[in-house]
Formats: sequence, structure tokens, C-alpha cells
Amino acid sequence: MSAELKKSILKFGGVMLIILGILHLAVTPFIARLISENVTEAVAAWLTPPMLLNHIIVGILLLPLGILTFYAATSAVDGESWALVVTRVSAITVAVLPIVLLILMGTRYFGAIPFVVATIIAWIAALSLLAAAFWPNSISRRPRQETEDLTKTLNRSQRERGNS
Repeated sequence: MSAELKKSILKFGGVMLIILGILHLAVTPFIARLISENVTEAVAAWLTPPMLLNHIIVGILLLPLGILTFYAATSAVDGESWALVVTRVSAITVAVLPIVLLILMGTRYFGAIPFVVATIIAWIAALSLLAAAFWPNSISRRPRQETEDLTKTLNRSQRERGNS
């Protein structure tokens, strides 16, 4: 996988996580309304607060996960260890989401378009992030080392010209 493709995939995965976070927050009022319209008032009063808390927390946490993944993409491709950790932890975290979603919720919610869209985004993000985050780097040395080598070569060349 080329460095440019790897960077693009990591950035795309980050953007998908941001979109998923926004979608999660956007559908929260609809889910609250769905609960209130389909259960008694007492049950709605009991179910709605924890559902809102969960939906809001997950939506908010998806935003920085996506932003960090996007931000770390270039440095991860350059082999920076902090960025590799960020992108790999993000990839593993996101890969677990659709699996747990399917195990815990089954297929009964796939009639709701926002649920289907969110699931598709989660799978795309998971697969693309896993591929890009764990694909071996094609760059064997960090840019800083390459710069130091270039500087040494230039200095040696200048010394040789000075001695001629």
C-alpha cells in the first residue's frame, strides 16, 4: 500500500468517524421521541434519560476519535510512534463497534435508515482503518533521519569542494 493511499484511508476513516458522531447526535431527539410515542409515560420517563446520556456520550466521543485519527494520519505514515498508536487504537476500537452492535442488537433495527447508514459507516471506517493502520510502512526511516543524512552528505560535499 502506498504512503499516499495509506494516509488517504486514515484521513477518510477519521472523517467517517466524525460523520458518525454527528449522525449519532443528530438522531438522538428522534430516538427519544420514538421511546415516548411507544411506551407509557412512566416507562418513557424511566428510559429516556439513560438513553439520551448514552447517545450523547457516544456521539461526543466519536468526534475526537475521528479528529485524532485524521490528525495522526500523516505522522503515522511517516512512522511516528505516537501517531501509530493513535491510528491503531482507533482502528481496533472502531473494528469492535460493528461486531458488538450486531451481537447485542441483532438485525431487528435494520429497518431504520439512520441505523443502516450508521452501521455502514462503522463497517467502512473499521475495515479501512484496520487496513491502513496495520499495513507495514513503506518508509523505513523517519523524515528526521533522512534530513540528518542529507545534511551530512551536503557538508561532506562542501568539504570535498573546499579541499580541491
